[in-house]
Parts: sequence; structure tokens; C-alpha cells
Amino acid sequence: MENMSKKLVEKSIEAFILGLEIYNKPTIKYRIEGFSFFIVNAWELILKAELLNRGESIYFSDKPNRTLSVEGVIKKIYTDKHTRTRLNLEKIIELRNISTHYITEDYELKYAPLFQACVLNYVNELKRFHDEDITQYIAQNFLTISARYEPLSNEEIKIKYPPEIAEKFIQQANDIDVLSSTYDSDKFAIPIRQNLYITKKKSEADFVVGIDSRADTKVTPVKELKDPHNTHKYSFNTVITAISEWLKKNGIKIGYEPGFNKYVLGLVIDFYDIKQEPKYAYKHVIGKQEQYTYSQQFIDFIIDEIKKNPKGFVASLKKSR
Repeated sequence: MENMSKKLVEKSIEAFILGLEIYNKPTIKYRIEGFSFFIVNAWELILKAELLNRGESIYFSDKPNRTLSVEGVIKKIYTDKHTRTRLNLEKIIELRNISTHYITEDYELKYAPLFQACVLNYVNELKRFHDEDITQYIAQNFLTISARYEPLSNEEIKIKYPPEIAEKFIQQANDIDVLSSTYDSDKFAIPIRQNLYITKKKSEADFVVGIDSRADTKVTPVKELKDPHNTHKYSFNTVITAISEWLKKNGIKIGYEPGFNKYVLGLVIDFYDIKQEPKYAYKHVIGKQEQYTYSQQFIDFIIDEIKKNPKGFVASLKKSR
């Protein structure tokens, strides 16, 4: 078993380095797809090696010729489903699965924070589980991934792709934004930010913009974003995640054993008729399909309502039925 474990670790390191080489090569167009495939494979191999070191089987009990799936191995190693390393891996596996059907390079900047966290998590776990120092194989600076700073706007995505694909892209990107903020951990995502600030001192500016009253096209400074993809970023599931994380951080119980789940959120939406409140909910219509997303204001509203009576919160919603 020791030899098998060692071989798995060796293959894992090769897959890890190959993933980095692909991602950091600007001439490769589909580097997100390539990186996500190899990084997941690298994780699968080191975790299976760890199971062998623990004396556990890496095969299905009813199918001895088949090894466990990467999802199954992750659950065995990281038994706490809230572990940030596990959450990061599960999100990247989801991306890997999506990238086999959709082209994802247009949203590279959205995924880069997840990738960077995944790389550093791998380095740390490789050392913890197998006492291997990755810098013995590659240089330290090779561990920093390079992201292109040319993300398309939501409007550009909508123009470039069919509605159903554009909606998938935008929702996936919004999920990453929401979860990164909710989990607030560099084990889930390491932010890569590019902020623009307006300054009146021309000498301090990187570039100059201005409003010319004589121009043919009139413009007005926009102080508030109106795109619902920006104002209503939360999906049904990420609303549950955000509220559950808030409850956990604040040590609050809502008087309902399963916690804040799909059933409770459904009660909230029905009780307060949330789908009729534009500031809280927005309906996306794609062909014959309808999907709702929710705003930060809705998250704040739920939190305020829970604070009033945490233990009686769910019971009060049930009375409406």
C-alpha cells in the first residue's frame, strides 16, 4: 500500500504542475478547462493516497474494480461539509463539469480567485498529508496564477452568447461573488481586485475621462447600478447559504431543527410575497423558463426578521399556511 500511495502522490504532483503550466501559458485558449481538469485530478490522487495511508480502501465495496469518485473521496477526508477547502474543491469540480459544455474563458477573472486558493490549499495539504514540499519540484513564484484583466460585462456576455448560456455564465459568476463574500476565507477564494477611483488631480491619474457638453452624444454619470444581475446576485441556494453562515457565525438558532433550509426559505418567500417585491426579487425569463434571483436587501430583510424572534421565526411563518 505504501508503494501505491507513493505512486499516487507522484502522479498527483505531475498533474498539479501540468495544470499550472497550462494555466500560465497565455497562448492556450482553453486554459481554464485544462487547469480545472488537471487540478481536480491532482487533488483526487493525493486524497486517495491519504486514504491508503489511513488503511482505508479507495474502491467501492460493491464494485472492487472501481475506485471511489473524487466527490466521494473529498467527503471521506473532509467530513465537515462547511470546511472551506472542501467547498472550494466542490465549486471547482462544478466548474470542471460545466466547462465540458460551455466555453468559460470570458469569465476567467471570476474564477481566478478560486483557482489561486485551490493551488495554495493543495500545496498545504500535500505537505500535511505526505510531507512533500512542492517547491522541490517547481519554483515558488510558479504558484501564482496569472489572470487576464479583460472580463466581459454582463451586457457583452448577453450579446455574445445565446440567452440560456449567457444566463448560466452570469449566475455562475454571481454565485462565486456571493459565496466568496459569505465564506470570507482565503481557503475558498483569494480576491484579485482592480479598482477605479476618480481623482481631480490629473498628475495622479492613470488615464483621463471627461464630460463634454458640446459632444453629440449626451452622457450622465451613473451613481447606481440598475442591471438586476448586479443588484440581485443571490440564487435560491446562495440565499440559504448566506443566512445559514450568518446564523452559524452569530451562534443563533431559529427554533427549527433542520436549520434555515429550502423549506424555510420557501415559507419566507410565500409569507412576505417576496416575488412581488422588485427590491427583493427579480424574475429572469428565458424562453419558457422562469428563474428568480434575490438582492442583498432581501438577505438583510431576512436577518432583521430573524433577530426579532429567532426561536419563533419559523413557527410564525407556518401560521400563514
